[in-house]
Amino acid sequence: MKSIRIGTRNSALALWQAREVARHLQNNNYLTEIVPIVSSGDKNLTQPLYSLGITGVFTRDLDVALLNDEIDIAVHSLKDVPTQLPQNIKMIAYLERDFPQDVLIRKETARNKEFHELKLATSSLRRRAFWLKNFPNAEFSDIRGNIQTRLQKLEEGDFDATILSLAGIKRMKMDIDYEMLPFLIPAPSQGVISVAGHSDKKEINEVLKSINHTPTQICVEMERNFLSTLEGGCTAPIGAFAEIFEDQIRFKAALCSLDGKNCIATDESFVYSEGINFGEKFAKVVLENGGKELMTEIKSQI
Repeated sequence: MKSIRIGTRNSALALWQAREVARHLQNNNYLTEIVPIVSSGDKNLTQPLYSLGITGVFTRDLDVALLNDEIDIAVHSLKDVPTQLPQNIKMIAYLERDFPQDVLIRKETARNKEFHELKLATSSLRRRAFWLKNFPNAEFSDIRGNIQTRLQKLEEGDFDATILSLAGIKRMKMDIDYEMLPFLIPAPSQGVISVAGHSDKKEINEVLKSINHTPTQICVEMERNFLSTLEGGCTAPIGAFAEIFEDQIRFKAALCSLDGKNCIATDESFVYSEGINFGEKFAKVVLENGGKELMTEIKSQI
């Protein structure tokens, strides 16, 4: 087999993740080549992007490159990947999840402030809603960009702290102080590097199965099924986290109103069984307990 072309976004974190996939493949004696894809709008496809169902802001250009045979596989942060994939693209492999948690990063000047006193910078509706559930009078500022950009904005901006994914901090080996936030349920599939492939490339897809971490796959598919059943895009305030303990899985999830006042949660431990869509099952319970009306309300406000 010729060298496997690994498509990735061009950011430092995305390149780290692509190199991690390359390392796993090289350990299994496969040649690899990393192909950074710089956003360049809609490329020359015979069909428009939206007829193919390409919707992910962070995944669109890699989807196009896969469909145009510019790359063989695409590496993503799984939490950025829409639950509905474009035609002919499928998720083939998941690396072992490392750090699913959200963490708090404070400014030096806010070291002694209590959580309820902090003015937070985050654009994530999930992080805002879960924070408001616990600290209803919190103030927020918007913040966007990669980890380095957000940390710079934290130093320069008129707020006390921000919330970041621990996975990004660890992968970038950043030497910064952070605090764990156990009341924040992670975004579905947070902390997981995933590999997408073209459904026609059967030989390469077979190779990818050799680097797949099955326990992680079981957990994230459950989380993503929960998300898709609620019809929540990446923006809705939905947290979901599945974890395997010996012969059992614990599944914690919640849907919150934007102001954090109405939160419908589930926390279940059970023995896993193939053929049962547990994510869908738990999502339906949430929907039947007021989640349907809450999702309608959230969609009208976003």
